[in-house]
Amino acid sequence: MTQGARQSTGAAGDLAFRLLRLGVDVRRSELAALAWSWLHIFALLCANHIIRPMRDQMAVAGGIENLPLLFTATLIVVILLDLPFAYLVKTMPRSRFIPLTYRFFAATILCFALALHLADARQTIWVGRAFYIWISVSSLFVLSVYWALIADLFTSEQGKRLFGFIAAGATAGAITGSSLMTVLARQVGPVYLLIGATLLLEVAVGSMRGLSRLPEGAKLDSGKPPAEALIGGNLLAGVTHTFSNPYLVHTACFMLLYAMTSTLLYLQQAHLVSVNFGERGAQTMFFAKVDLVVNVLTLVMQLFVVGYAQRLLRVSMTLALLPALSIMGFGAMSLVPTIAALVVFQVARRAGNYAVARPTREALFTVVAREDRYKAKAFIDTVVYRLGDQIGIWCQPLITGMGWGLIEMSLLGAGISAVWLVNSLRLGRHHERIVQAASQVTASSEERPRRA
Repeated sequence: MTQGARQSTGAAGDLAFRLLRLGVDVRRSELAALAWSWLHIFALLCANHIIRPMRDQMAVAGGIENLPLLFTATLIVVILLDLPFAYLVKTMPRSRFIPLTYRFFAATILCFALALHLADARQTIWVGRAFYIWISVSSLFVLSVYWALIADLFTSEQGKRLFGFIAAGATAGAITGSSLMTVLARQVGPVYLLIGATLLLEVAVGSMRGLSRLPEGAKLDSGKPPAEALIGGNLLAGVTHTFSNPYLVHTACFMLLYAMTSTLLYLQQAHLVSVNFGERGAQTMFFAKVDLVVNVLTLVMQLFVVGYAQRLLRVSMTLALLPALSIMGFGAMSLVPTIAALVVFQVARRAGNYAVARPTREALFTVVAREDRYKAKAFIDTVVYRLGDQIGIWCQPLITGMGWGLIEMSLLGAGISAVWLVNSLRLGRHHERIVQAASQVTASSEERPRRA
C-alpha cells in the first residue's frame, strides 16, 4: 500500500471514529474489543429472533391451556442444566466453556430441525412443545453467558459508557432476524431457518475467539484476568452466593418480578392472538412483526436517548423506568383489554427493557466477584427468571378459578409492578454505594504513593 493510500485510509478511519464518538463515548484502545463484542451479540440476537417467532407459534398451536405445564417443564430443565453449567465454569477457562455451551445448544437445534422434518402433523404438536421448552432454556443460557463475558471484560465505568452501544448490536441483530422472518415465515420451512440460526451461533463463537486473540495494545486495560484463568470455586456458589449477598438478593428480586409481569403479559398476548388470528402462518407473522417494531424502536432509543439518559439519571432511576412503565401499561390494559392496546404496551415495554433496563441490569454484575459473574448470574438469569415465569403462569388457573379475566389480570400485573418499582430503587442505590466505595478505595491507593 502506498503512503498516500495509507494516509487516505487513516483519514477515513479517523472520520469513522469521530462519527462513532457522536453516539458512544469510546476510547481508541477499546475499539477492537467493542467491535468483536458488537458482532458477537448481533449474531446471537439474529439467531434468537429467527427462532423466537417459531417458538411462540408452536406454543399457541399446542394450546394456550397447556402453557402452565410448558413453563413448569422449562423450570425443571433449567434447574437440571444449572449444575452441569456450574461444573464447566469451575473446571474450564471461559475460552473453552463458552464455545462449548454455544455448540451444545446449536447441536440440539439441529436435532429439532431433523425431528420437525420427519414428524407428521400430530407429532409436530409434541415436537413443538418440546421445542418451546428447550428454546426457552437455551436462549436464557446463551445470553446469560454472553453478558457474563462482557461484565468480565469491561469495568463498571466502561459499562456505563459502552453497554448501551453493545446492546444496540443486539437490537440490530434482532431487527435482522425479525425482518428475515417477516419475509421468510411463509416461504421457507422451519428446518432451513433453524440451520441458519445454528450457523449464526458459530459466528458468535468466532467473535469470542476474536476477543481472546486481540493483541496486547488492543486489550481492555481494566485489570481483568485473562481468558485462560480458571474461575474455580464451588459448584453451588451460584445458589449460595445469591441468597447470602444482599446485593444479589435485590438483583434476583428484580429478575423475579420482571419475569412474573412478563408472563402475565405473555398470557394476555397468547389469548388475544389465538382469538384474533386463526391461521398458524398469520400467528407467526404477527409475532415477527411485533419483534420488528420493538427492535426498530429500541435501536432509535439506543442511538438517540439511552446515552443521555444514562448520563443524566442515576442507576436507581434507570432501573425504575421499566417497572414504572409496566404500572402504566397494565393500568391501560385494565381499561382497554384489546389487541391494539396489547401491541402498544408490549412494544413500549420490550423496547424499554432492551434499550434501557437490560444494559443497566447487566452493568450491575461488573461490581461483583468474578465467580458470581458466571455462577450467580447464570442462576439468576435462568433459574430465578424461570421461577418468576412459573409463578406468573400458575396465576392463570387461579385467575380462571376466581372468574377473573384480562382486566383483573392487568390489575394484578400493575400491583406486582409496584413492588418491582420499590425493589428497583433499592437495588440501584445499593449499586451506587458499591461503586462509590470502590472509587474511594482506588483514590486512597493512588494517594498513598504520592505521600510517600
